Amino acid sequence: MLVGRKVTVVGAGVAGLAVARALALRGAQVTVYEQSDSIREVGAGLQVSPNGVRVLSALGLAEALANVAPRGEAVALIDGPSGAPVAHMSLARGEYRFVHRGALITLLAEGARAAGVQFRFLQEVERVQLGAHPPRLITHQGAEIETELLIGADGLHSKVREALNGAAMPFFTHQVAWRAVIAAEPDAAAVAQVFMAPGRHLVSYPLGGGLRNIVAVEERRRWVEESWTRQDDPANLRASFAGFCPKVQGWLDQVDAPMLWGLFRHPVAVRWQGQGAAILGDAAHPTLPFLAQGAVMALEDAWVLAERLSRHETAGAAFASYKAARAPRCARIVEAANANARNYHLGGVRRAVAHAGLRAVSALSPNALLDRFAWVHGFDATEGAGG
Repeated sequence: MLVGRKVTVVGAGVAGLAVARALALRGAQVTVYEQSDSIREVGAGLQVSPNGVRVLSALGLAEALANVAPRGEAVALIDGPSGAPVAHMSLARGEYRFVHRGALITLLAEGARAAGVQFRFLQEVERVQLGAHPPRLITHQGAEIETELLIGADGLHSKVREALNGAAMPFFTHQVAWRAVIAAEPDAAAVAQVFMAPGRHLVSYPLGGGLRNIVAVEERRRWVEESWTRQDDPANLRASFAGFCPKVQGWLDQVDAPMLWGLFRHPVAVRWQGQGAAILGDAAHPTLPFLAQGAVMALEDAWVLAERLSRHETAGAAFASYKAARAPRCARIVEAANANARNYHLGGVRRAVAHAGLRAVSALSPNALLDRFAWVHGFDATEGAGG
């Protein structure tokens, strides 16, 4: 049913660009509406696990990804204050990639354009109307746009989600995160290092292009807004992690303009589709960044949504099938990410016991720790039913 169909996608992030290419490759006439004046992405690094790499490969973008993203070798869990190793997880059994978000956005945008996707910039959607008429967008600029099919890839504050579900009520988790990119050491191994301490942790790994990604999370009571564009004084970041080992201190000394945002827990949307519209990615199932699956879930969503639209005779049937395939898996991943946040921040006796257990398991059965997430990383959205 997709050949020649006009599809409007709201949002030119990972979810929007991936679904735009997936739809266009199946014959749809796709237009992406984006509020910025060009395609660009704030943020820093991403870990793309094998389930995400499989989607990018199916989209014909595997070579482009390999050109900009080093292949991950391992994940190392480390005691933050002492720098002592806690556990080591090899990534040799799957293809993991460490990539700058901007590089991923660029390759997805180039892929979308190559597939014939059109872009409309400076189009800030203020309201979405769904009803007896075709889906309608009302922009800040005063335009009213009707479309045959509407795909909401417009992130945490999605107007398409709001039209389907009403206003969401996220709550502050009392955790904040800093993001920064610094120069990587010339011989930096492609290892994601997680430095853990009571009430805080820091993750770092090298990106392509001589860069190192840093994400530092702290528990705190005072509220911080949920924004990707809030810059903080690097002295605050250094003060919060002053008790960490010299390696971390050396990295933080290089940070000059960290971004700070509050971490909020959003409910998974009850309605993902209806009246000619559907949502995906953060618009449908926002997640905390503790399982590195936010962008990867968006890639999976994009493939399955396009596949269902190409297979079913009506959009309603396709959208319902897509939600049935994706919602249980995404809800499970969101809950697993919530649990990881707690595990990284243990203190006191629980911390000592947990770290001793991790050391023992890592020594006796090196693959056991990563195998706990085989249901996440081993999934293939491009094979069979995709869910």
